[in-house]
Amino acid sequence: MVSIAPAPATERVLTVSDLSVEIRRGDRVVRPVSGVDLVLHRGETLGIVGETGSGKSMTGLAIMGMLPAGGRITGGSITFGDTELVGLPPARYRGLRGNDIAMVFQDSLTSLNPTRRIGDQVAEPVRLHEGLSRREARRRAEEMLALVGIPRPSERMDDHPHQLSGGMRQRVMIAMALVCQPKVVIADEPTTALDVTIQAEILDLLDDLRARLGMAMILVTHDMGVISRHADRVGVMYAGRLAETGPTPALFERTRHRYTQALLASIPSLTHDRGEELYSIGGAPPDLSVHDVGCGFAPRCAAATDRCRAEQPPLVADGAEPAHAFACWHPADGPVERTPARLAERPAAVDETSAAPRLRVVDLRREYPAGSDGWFGGRRTVKAVSGVSFDVAPGETFGLVGESGCGKSTLGRMLVALDRPTSGEVVFDGVAVSALRGRELGERRARLQMMFQDSSAALDPRMRIGAILREPLAIQGIGTRAERTARARDLLDDVGLPGSVLERFPHELSGGQRQRVGLARALALDPSVLVADEPVSALDVSIRSQVLNLMRRIQRERGLSSIVISHDLAVVRYLSDRVGVMYLGKLVESGAAEEVYAAPAHPYTAGLLAAVPGEEGPAEADRVPRIHGELPSPIDPPSGCRFRTRCPLATDLCAEVEPVLEPVSPTHQVACHFPLQTKEGAR
Repeated sequence: MVSIAPAPATERVLTVSDLSVEIRRGDRVVRPVSGVDLVLHRGETLGIVGETGSGKSMTGLAIMGMLPAGGRITGGSITFGDTELVGLPPARYRGLRGNDIAMVFQDSLTSLNPTRRIGDQVAEPVRLHEGLSRREARRRAEEMLALVGIPRPSERMDDHPHQLSGGMRQRVMIAMALVCQPKVVIADEPTTALDVTIQAEILDLLDDLRARLGMAMILVTHDMGVISRHADRVGVMYAGRLAETGPTPALFERTRHRYTQALLASIPSLTHDRGEELYSIGGAPPDLSVHDVGCGFAPRCAAATDRCRAEQPPLVADGAEPAHAFACWHPADGPVERTPARLAERPAAVDETSAAPRLRVVDLRREYPAGSDGWFGGRRTVKAVSGVSFDVAPGETFGLVGESGCGKSTLGRMLVALDRPTSGEVVFDGVAVSALRGRELGERRARLQMMFQDSSAALDPRMRIGAILREPLAIQGIGTRAERTARARDLLDDVGLPGSVLERFPHELSGGQRQRVGLARALALDPSVLVADEPVSALDVSIRSQVLNLMRRIQRERGLSSIVISHDLAVVRYLSDRVGVMYLGKLVESGAAEEVYAAPAHPYTAGLLAAVPGEEGPAEADRVPRIHGELPSPIDPPSGCRFRTRCPLATDLCAEVEPVLEPVSPTHQVACHFPLQTKEGAR
């Protein structure tokens, strides 16, 4: 086993030696973990990173003794203190699980029991492990909810999970894991589904509690930015094995394994040159039910040789840094160095400066009924979108960014006429789409298409891919069946998929392949406007870069006008020419992407940029503290400026007068009484 340098607190609390796991699925045997060595010291955070299927989560489940049905440990050792966990009787394991070793799961909505109150779920571990009475356990649970930052914990004790926001539910999961003050916490993708602001709060909370309670933590994630900011040491996993491990600064500054190098290069950053393609890792992770003798990364590695394909490299220490180890026959020596591919120039026919807007959004509003305030209360409404206006030129990409609940997805559905506005207009090529009905709406909607966030839910599981791609053509009466099949084959070729995919069902494709099919489906009718709602949020970083490059290429080749909706600021910056920042149903800032990102004028925008993990952000972002607190309810938004309840610059004026969008430069607008950039200070 490789010797790993100890953290400042040298007490070793967990040791994993040569761990191997297999899972039997019918006549297939999958080996998700093979020969993994890990050491965890008191008070430190060990990050485990890798693509989906790399074995990182399965390693955590093996430590917890919670392998899925058909799973078993086939070799190695897991030692907690002086206790060997492999082969430990189930009753003794249950005594450790939740008490000494705890886990924060990825999906809080499915991990919490929807039928039980929050207080009872948080109190349950201390009642089981410490034998406290119901009253004592509830008091401990309330203290823990306060510790993790739940507002008014005594009131929240009797809430059910669906009554809490995603960030609050994740805090409840952390409270459940920490209520017995364990020595080791395994956090499995604890912030994957959360907005950047809530993600920053949750990760800072975990760091603070780790330091205060003296815990050791294993942070499982696919986000290298999170690792760079929050882990003391990191292990990079690929195909069930450790590819590289060491202190976080050493691994980032002197990357040794080619896979780690490729992972780091694939991440879109706030400073990436938009004229260059993102680096992407070709191919896909290997099938772990097939036993390969060589390096698992060899089929995707440009530096691979016959030796790589024939012989598995051992994990060896770097001579310059003994705590830094890698398993590569042809190691790199730092981050990737390459000449990036330049994106093709836009078609000459596209002239955004002189052309009339292809899409015009005029004072768009959408409100939904939300019941009433009791027997004698008035009717309540959810104010999802409240007076949004912007234009999109031919060939232009407009990005919409903001936290979950800000109204951006509702706005996207109205743009493609899947939802009707309460008031306002969506004007497409001079025609008010929101006023159309029947056949006229169907014909116009063919030119307005949407790429949905969840490709699994958006594709009919009972239909083959060929039928899914032919369907919109058949509805519009375009071509014969043979012509529609040929068109479907061409669409697959456009998005980089083989024709054989036509005969497959959605569940037979990977997440990246399904997202490509979703893009092909949106392009089937040759639309003029494409609305992409969180198009890559569910994808690994390596697959994400492939899809983003594909979207940029197709948008430029076809002269598409696009609206990209995302809470990922780096994705929006890479895809967008202009950006609109939404908060609680309103645009608070809008302008050229380069200008908004380099010099944010609204405190909310600056706070969003400051919260991006692994990014320094612009200097203006440093002038404003990170955003804290929950998004207010759209049923009863704050008076005046809706952001004032979370804004460090707010005054009485902000509560009394609602700011309107005003220019700080010819290409930059902001709705703020105290903008960070003024007309004189804008760049």
